[in-house]
Formats: sequence, structure tokens, C-alpha cells
Amino acid sequence: MGINLKELSKQEDFFTSGHRACAGCGPAIALRQALLVAGKDTVVSFSTGCMEVVSTIFPYTAWKVPYIHSLFENSAATMSGVEAAYNALKRKGKIKKDINLIAFGGDGGTYDIGLQALSGAMERGHNMLYICYDNQAYMNTGIQRSGATPYGASTTTSPSGKVIPGKTRRRKDLTEIMAAHNIPYAAQASISDWRDYMTKVEKARSIKGPKFIVVFAPCQLGWYYKKEDTIKIADMAVKSRFWPLYEVENGVHKITKDPKKVIPVEDWLKLQGRFRHLFKGENKKIIEEIQREVDMRWERLKKLEEAGL
Repeated sequence: MGINLKELSKQEDFFTSGHRACAGCGPAIALRQALLVAGKDTVVSFSTGCMEVVSTIFPYTAWKVPYIHSLFENSAATMSGVEAAYNALKRKGKIKKDINLIAFGGDGGTYDIGLQALSGAMERGHNMLYICYDNQAYMNTGIQRSGATPYGASTTTSPSGKVIPGKTRRRKDLTEIMAAHNIPYAAQASISDWRDYMTKVEKARSIKGPKFIVVFAPCQLGWYYKKEDTIKIADMAVKSRFWPLYEVENGVHKITKDPKKVIPVEDWLKLQGRFRHLFKGENKKIIEEIQREVDMRWERLKKLEEAGL
């Protein structure tokens, strides 16, 4: 199993150009990469969010596969129903080919208000893939903090100032929450490591049952960095180990990329305006706390891998 770049370059795009995403939009890259792997025999359910808004403004669409716009909180539930209908039609002989069933959602519609529907779909065992594009805030509605927003980040609902130094809570570890459902496959990926991400999508397609992938997809509008630096920002998150690339297959953790040259998380933070306040005065201690947590999580992940857990 692997992704051939030469063959990939000849593939038709099923998430097309011409949509209204911002220049330098990380989630748009994540969608295009996933659809290049999934191909034309795919049905998509998509929760309300920034990528739904920019790609399906009536009467236009950037999708060249069957697409269902669901509510903010129920993309997984919608795809559960599609899977049940698909199975019924296959039993009756009305559909013979295999179809990829992919539900998409942003971190707001996945980590938070869509978690119940996602958990239910995973627990029931629907044969579907759920992909969360993680840009770490509710970007569509005004850059409010979400369960994916990192500790210390400034958002419109956790603004840095005299009262609080940005978000005061740690981000939710959704990959481990999904792995705890005992599903056959859960993984973390990044748009900067396209081969790793697309290989994980390909692997998920080959596995029967519920699958989950969360892909790191920076947002230049909400993170306040130069729009041409999107891939650089994503790559530095991996190299600092802030965002480990790994998978959990049948309960066994495996790191899929161990950075050869690890950079301090501070180098990643300082390129983003949402963390600018951390480099002033007593807030600098928060950078040390973030680094300690990054190191702790990495060591925990290494121990799980070494133990075959």
C-alpha cells in the first residue's frame, strides 16, 4: 500500500478549484488530498462549517461526487443513514459496486457539538470514514475557541489580555478518544506530510468498519500568519512534535513519522499571531508549560508504541 506521485498527478480532482476558500487555506488542501485518494466512487456527508460554506454556495459547488450538507452537529449521523441505505440496496442487488462513504467535519463540528453523533456512529460500527479537518477554532463563525484550540491561544472568546492569557484549558485529545471506542483504525495526519496523510486515507478505505482521521490544517485567517506559510506552519507543528503523526490500528499505536531534527515548540508558536502575547512578560512561562506537555505526550506515545499497545 502506497501513494504513487506520478499516478496521483494524473488523477482527476473531485474537489475542484474555483471555491471561495481563503488564499492559503489548509482545510481546502486537506479535502483535495483526501478526494484524490478516494476517487469518483465516493459519497460525502459534510457538516456546516467554513469548508461547507466556501464550497457549496448555491448554485455552485466544488464537489464532483455525491454530496450531502448536514447540520453542524450530525455529519456522522447522516453518513450512518447513508451506509444503512447503501447496505440495503446492495442486499437487493440494486447497487453492485463498492462505494467509499466519507463524513467530513471541522473541529467545532467534531470535537464539540458533533461529538455525540460521531461517538454513536463509531460505537454502532458503521462502515464509514470520518475525517476531521482541524484548524483549531470555530473559524466559520468568528474564530471562537473550540475543544481543539491549544492552551494559550488567543481567540475571540478566549482573548489574551489583563484577565486571561488566551485559552486557559488544554486541547482535547480526540484521536485517543476515538481509539478508546475500539474501532479498527484511528489516525492523526497533516497536510504538510501529504504522502503520510493520503496513505492513511487509502488504508482506511481498505479496512471494514468505522474509521477516523484527524488532519492538521492551519487557518491563516484565524492563526494570523502569512498566507504563503500554511504548509510551513503545518510542517513545523510536526517537527516540534506538537502534532505527532501516528495511527492506532486494532488498538496498537504506531508513530508514522519521527522527526529527524526536532525543533522547539517556541519556534512554531512565534510565527502565529494567536500566540504573540505569550512572548511578553510573565506569559513566557506558558511557552515552557506547552513545551513540557508536548514532551510528555510524545514520551507517552513512544511508550505505547514500544509496549505494542
